[in-house]
Amino acid sequence: MPSPYRALFAAPGSKGFSAAGLLGRMPLSMMGIGVVTMISQLTGRYGLAGALSATIALAAAVAGPQVSRLVDLYGQRRVLRPATLVSLVAAAALLLAAHYRWPDWVLFAACVGIGCVPSLGAMVRARWAALYRGTPQLHTAYSFESVVDEVCFIFGPIVSIGLSTSWFPEAGPLLAACFLAAGVFWLTAQRATEPIPHPREQHGGGTALRSRGLQVLVATFVATGAVFGAVDVVTVAFADERGHKSAASLVLALYAAGSCVAGVVFGLLRFAGAPERRWLLGVCAMAVSMIPLLLVGNLPFLAVALFVAGLSIAPTMITTMSLIEEHVPRARLTEGMTWVSTGLAVGVALGSSVAGWVIDAAGARAGYGVPAVAGAVAVVVGFLGYRRLRRPAPGRGGTVEQHSEPAERHVA
Repeated sequence: MPSPYRALFAAPGSKGFSAAGLLGRMPLSMMGIGVVTMISQLTGRYGLAGALSATIALAAAVAGPQVSRLVDLYGQRRVLRPATLVSLVAAAALLLAAHYRWPDWVLFAACVGIGCVPSLGAMVRARWAALYRGTPQLHTAYSFESVVDEVCFIFGPIVSIGLSTSWFPEAGPLLAACFLAAGVFWLTAQRATEPIPHPREQHGGGTALRSRGLQVLVATFVATGAVFGAVDVVTVAFADERGHKSAASLVLALYAAGSCVAGVVFGLLRFAGAPERRWLLGVCAMAVSMIPLLLVGNLPFLAVALFVAGLSIAPTMITTMSLIEEHVPRARLTEGMTWVSTGLAVGVALGSSVAGWVIDAAGARAGYGVPAVAGAVAVVVGFLGYRRLRRPAPGRGGTVEQHSEPAERHVA
């Protein structure tokens, strides 16, 4: 039987936009951790490093949905290129400010500009949706993209931390900016697969966030993002305390590798039953997987614990996209995807910032309490909003699951 993943790329242009999306998404895993590594190398201040990483995430949380909303209106090429140029100029300012020890406020201002970076994951998924909407292949496509995300998170931190610790502190964020420029301009050069924009009159006013189901997903993923942000910062500090700071990239790569393995397997499966149940189960699994981190005493044990924790990530993210398509109008699909990414970004900002201050005050091991608490909050919010997820928007329920077998969705 042919691989369903291989069959995806029979569509003309699919290889090109997927490859561009891979390149353009590398900064997603490189920039935040690169800034943490750069600032901690130059100043030794993990609190400042975490706060700057949080600023990038918060700025992206504010700008990202607006950029995606403009994309739905005017198309990817017309919007992504100017937004990317703003982000690149800000990244250059950040590197100069860090290198020459300019005042902290300059660093924060530059991080705000970097937040204009577009959500490449949402853009690529919108292209897959345009190709395979209403078919089981869309489940496989989103699962494939979840694997691409995890590949970025496996190699991105390794490259970023490795360059910043072995070459010069600014090397990681610098390469991330180069990947962003190449990925965005390559993607937007591919006009044939660009989704057709929806003029303003087709939107009917308002925002995708008016969907009550999407509100639940976003709120839950704020807490989930706090898990991810805290784990990144605390793991770098944990490795640093034990004299092996560069090993943090390998440990974090195993976290992403667990999700990658789960995503590959999940994409080959078809499921019966309501996707919201699988989604809630995934959120609970992510929360429980944080408990062993409180007991870590060395890097090998931490690596194993994070690999196991990663197994629940991709399936939960894929299922999230199934729910987004049920609760968000098609004309606002890119915006809806980006709102969930925004929830993650806000959570990353909170988690990395709080974790940085906890590390400064009580050490790295205590910092793992932050993702444990954030995971518990995600479970509580998920249970409280579960009823909303069982009521799709009118005309949206079962958009793909009416065809053949149920399909999941993925967000990055």
